[in-house]
Amino acid sequence: MPKLLDLDSKRRNAILNAALKEFSTQGYDNASTNVIAKEAGISKALMFHYVGNKQELFLVVYDYFSDLIKKEYLELMNYNVKDIFDRLRQSFHLQIKLSEKHPWILEFNKLSRTTNSNEINEELKNRWCKEHSSCCPNLFDEIDEAKFRKELDVEKCKQFIFWSASGFTKEILDDIRNSESLALNDELVGEKLDAYFNELRKVFYMSS
Repeated sequence: MPKLLDLDSKRRNAILNAALKEFSTQGYDNASTNVIAKEAGISKALMFHYVGNKQELFLVVYDYFSDLIKKEYLELMNYNVKDIFDRLRQSFHLQIKLSEKHPWILEFNKLSRTTNSNEINEELKNRWCKEHSSCCPNLFDEIDEAKFRKELDVEKCKQFIFWSASGFTKEILDDIRNSESLALNDELVGEKLDAYFNELRKVFYMSS
């Protein structure tokens, strides 16, 4: 196990979050370990005491956040909830909670982009195959479609709902990233999500 993962949570998260931000925004090839170390608040030499090199740092970051998303998002989702808006509320709440500690975690998928390193590409391919060998439900699997207005194309509606709700959630995540304090008022966020989804229900659902 890399020494990085044995650090106290504050220092470990500082390095992991800085690396995730740099790798997801710049890509593996253009990512700067100088920038990562500076943002993490440590020297580059000390950072490489905890992790051997850029490649090892990248793979540690990939594995750490992949595991975190699985444990604190995918395994906590309740797919017995059939209402699309209730399921989205649950999904976005979990995402926002994760983002409080790790502001760039929702950019994780960008780490899978092809790089100039054949070795990294092979490592990513192996991880992708392993991750997809155990299938996770799709966010919109087995949604209760009977609530939708009859004249609507439900599949298109699902996409519209996802796009609009994602835009609202992005505003919340941007607030997290730009705030000195990452703590959010859960009750206030929940109220905002409920108000937003209630308006969307009026657009897409039949009158009760």
